[in-house]
Amino acid sequence: MSGLSGSASGDAPKRTAVLISGRGSNMAALVKAAEREDFPAEIALVLSNRADAAGLEFAKEHRIPTLVLNHKHYADRLAFDAALDAHLKAEGIEIVCLAGFMRLLTPWLVERWRNRMINVHPSLLPSFKGLHTHERALEAGVRVHGCTVHFVRAEMDEGPIILQAVVPIEADDTPDVLADRVLEQEHIIYPKGLELLASGRLTVAEERVLIEGVRGGLKPLVLPVV
Repeated sequence: MSGLSGSASGDAPKRTAVLISGRGSNMAALVKAAEREDFPAEIALVLSNRADAAGLEFAKEHRIPTLVLNHKHYADRLAFDAALDAHLKAEGIEIVCLAGFMRLLTPWLVERWRNRMINVHPSLLPSFKGLHTHERALEAGVRVHGCTVHFVRAEMDEGPIILQAVVPIEADDTPDVLADRVLEQEHIIYPKGLELLASGRLTVAEERVLIEGVRGGLKPLVLPVV
């Protein structure tokens, strides 16, 4: 079993970095959640590989340090990831949240942050990994769709599932309409996933997540639609 040491009452919030490449709406949801006095994580850094990422302005408005690492300035993926890792360590980061970070991370970096790096994906994994999840869900004719918060592994959209939210598919749904409803749920479960991790309530056993205090915690917790 492995996991992140918990934040007991009175402990300093876990220093968390959020990695973005665009507007960063999930980053904004994490920032808003972390503004609660009892939240066990603080957003200590917002990092982007694109200088024009709209989410950087939101972070600045909320007085969160930002950093741009242009991946084009590095010889290869490993060199970029090494620089990224060095900056995270220099900032005392303890948890990393991917929020629309459009870079495939090397196995080297993922392993260095094993069980301390999480992501939210707009489907009920393991279904519909990759891009265009909403179009593919509608084309497949599934009755429900949703989103997943999971630990990051080297393979794309792989990793132990922490939380999932289910979104029923309506007969007149379009990809955009469905995407909006799924995104609402992402903004709910991603902060909850970070809260569980930062508070020390998650343990990974045989690549399944045990949630302290949740009956049947070795299974993903499915949240009802709000």
